[in-house]
Amino acid sequence: MTLPKGFGASQSSRSRTYEEWWATVPEDLRQKTRKGDEGNKPLLNQVNYVLLHLHLAGKHDAKPSHKELKDWLHSGQVDVLRMKK
Repeated sequence: MTLPKGFGASQSSRSRTYEEWWATVPEDLRQKTRKGDEGNKPLLNQVNYVLLHLHLAGKHDAKPSHKELKDWLHSGQVDVLRMKK
């Protein structure tokens, strides 16, 4: 039985950072997703937008693992909401 990506992986395997993953996203999708918002921290909604487009394009191997997504949120690499100061 084959497990989905991110399941059964060794605990010692290093997860990619958000920036490492973002560099692998096709340039046109990066431009469309973050255009005009590059100066701010990425939002979960923007990551979800990219995940949906990668999924629809059949590029499942380009999507981050559950462990990576969880790490990005818990470490503050990606914000869930943007708060006004």
